[in-house]
Amino acid sequence: MAAAGALAKHEQILVLDPPTDLKFKGPFTDVVTTNLKLRNPSDRKVCFKVKTTAPRRYCVRPNSGIIDPGSSVIVSVMLQPFDYDPNEKSKHKFMVQTTYAPPNISDMEAVWKEAKPDELMDSKLRCVFEMPNENDKLNDIDASKPAPVLNTSKQDGPMPKPHSVSLNDTETRKLVEECKRLQAEIMKLTDENRHLRDEGLRLRKLQRGWLSNLFWDRMIWISSRDPVSLNIRRHLHSDPGSIVKVFQHMMTL
Repeated sequence: MAAAGALAKHEQILVLDPPTDLKFKGPFTDVVTTNLKLRNPSDRKVCFKVKTTAPRRYCVRPNSGIIDPGSSVIVSVMLQPFDYDPNEKSKHKFMVQTTYAPPNISDMEAVWKEAKPDELMDSKLRCVFEMPNENDKLNDIDASKPAPVLNTSKQDGPMPKPHSVSLNDTETRKLVEECKRLQAEIMKLTDENRHLRDEGLRLRKLQRGWLSNLFWDRMIWISSRDPVSLNIRRHLHSDPGSIVKVFQHMMTL
């Protein structure tokens, strides 16, 4: 019992929002992003990293880092486009793993390698895929309409400043564009690889044809000078498998 208690993991120190589910709302024909907020309520620095069971399907930024005491970090989780099947339940999961940061930290990889199992804390989240319902679609349409212009000529006090996009929103858009660019680059490289493979097959066929023509040209030239080779040429028709031996013989003439 004492050994089991010594190996027991600590309870997760970070506060996750959302705590258990990462919800992605379709349609899934484009990159869909959801945010995960990590808050550190302790008085110590905390190292974190985010893992997933489907790394090829998601782009996570930042996927690791350090959170100061009393601070928070917004993690953007971007789901890549795919063919959505409403009858198929998602089995994708995420895990947020944490440990207290040692003093004078300089190498994050060394922190995780040297961390003992009982020093690690983790939280698991499941991925939920949802399609927008009719009410959501109506709300989106209403939100896209311009707001009515109010008469502010008699308004007292300074005019309110327009709402500015937060840095996190800007970074998220940049990451989405980067994911799109990388996806296009992958498709381009795939097409180039297919083209090189087809070109290689074509060149091998041309090489075989060139060697065959060279062989028979050599045969005709030798036959015109060497009566013995006439018999060899006749022999080829009766025993095609001996072409290698014949070719070796010709090269010695």
